[in-house]
Amino acid sequence: MPIANTAARAVAPKLPKMISPTAHAVIDYAVFGAFVTAGALLWRKNKRASLAAYLCAHIVGSLAFLTDMPGGVWKKISFETHGRVDPGLSLLAASVPEMLAFKGEHEAKLFQCMGIAMAVVGGLTDYAQGSKNHETRLRDSRREAE
Repeated sequence: MPIANTAARAVAPKLPKMISPTAHAVIDYAVFGAFVTAGALLWRKNKRASLAAYLCAHIVGSLAFLTDMPGGVWKKISFETHGRVDPGLSLLAASVPEMLAFKGEHEAKLFQCMGIAMAVVGGLTDYAQGSKNHETRLRDSRREAE
C-alpha cells in the first residue's frame, strides 16, 4: 500500500480544485454509508474487516458531523481543518487491514480502494472556499496565531 499512498500524495496537490464544500459533504456521507454497509456485509465473513469498516465509518461520519460545511451538524471544526485531517483519514482507511491483521485477505482491497478514493476526493476539494461560520473561522485563526 505505500506505493499507492505515495502516488496519491504526489498527484493530489496537482489536481484541479473542482469539488465544493457541499459536494464534499455529500461524498463524505456516502463514504460513511459505504463503510457502514461494508461493516454489515462483512460481519459473518470477516469480523476484523467488519470492525475496521465500522471504525472507518465512525471516524469519517464524526468528522463530517463536526465540520462547518453544508451537512455538518455540530459545527466545531472548520472546513479548512477538515482538509488537513482528510489525508490522515485516507491513510488510515488504506492501512487498517495491516493494523488489524487481514492485509493478505480479499477484504483488504476494499480499504485500499476507499483510501485511494478518499485521497483523490481530498485532492480535488477546494478547501479554500472555507467555512461560512464566523465563530469557527475565528477559532481557527486564533490557533494559527499561537
